[in-house]
Amino acid sequence: MSQLSKNIYRHEIACKCGCGFDTMDVETVEAVQECCDNFARVLGVDRVILDITSGARCLTYNRKPVSQGGPGSTDKSQHPKARAIDFRIRGVSPHDVYEYLNAKYPEKYGIGKYNTFTHLDTRQVPARW
Repeated sequence: MSQLSKNIYRHEIACKCGCGFDTMDVETVEAVQECCDNFARVLGVDRVILDITSGARCLTYNRKPVSQGGPGSTDKSQHPKARAIDFRIRGVSPHDVYEYLNAKYPEKYGIGKYNTFTHLDTRQVPARW
């Protein structure tokens, strides 16, 4: 098992279609890891439990409709560029993760808040949703 950071393993960010695409931008990994480290301090633990719901995606899988088990995303997605991770930190609400990231990186990255996870990508032009 290849470990990319304290909380992130290569197999966790690999495309879910099984194509073998398992690359992730170093800056993206570092930003998610920094978020994990912050909440570990807040929770008073050595290491949080990180659940990655989506990382790298090949274009074929990225385009696959939700009705067929895919994400149904557009080609503008940062996932096929290996610059995006959708994740949750157990014991921390996606809202709190979003608020932390938004405060930490006010002029950087793409940060999205969903009901069950948070999205972070290292795009060049900031975006929020």
